[in-house]
Amino acid sequence: AVCQRGTPVRCGQAIRLTHLGTGRNLHSHRFTSPLSGNQEVSAFGEAGEGDYLDDWTVVCSGTYWVRDDEVRFQHTSTDVFLSVTGEQYGRPIHGQKEVHGMATSSQNNYWKVMEGIFMQPSETFQMEQYHAEL
Repeated sequence: AVCQRGTPVRCGQAIRLTHLGTGRNLHSHRFTSPLSGNQEVSAFGEAGEGDYLDDWTVVCSGTYWVRDDEVRFQHTSTDVFLSVTGEQYGRPIHGQKEVHGMATSSQNNYWKVMEGIFMQPSETFQMEQYHAEL
């Protein structure tokens, strides 16, 4: 299901990452990536529609993925971590780094939001975050 903009994302939740410009999902399958020899990650689907190979689990500490925290994405079907290690393409996309899936967790598979729009959490989320038992 499509989540509403501003809905908090839970650590451990399965999500799909969709490229706004193309409508394609971040996708992986058991094929070898061309540069690193790890697992290929590509764009798949049309207008946000895809299949189960587009699902990634959010791996983070705490209850929710929060703005300034590092996060990992683990492919739900193959268990690889979304990674980048520095291999760069030549032509036709000179300088573009290869994004791939790695079987082991490492510094190469931590991600952090660097830009975007911050959505203020809903009142329900804010109350849940600060609730304390009496």
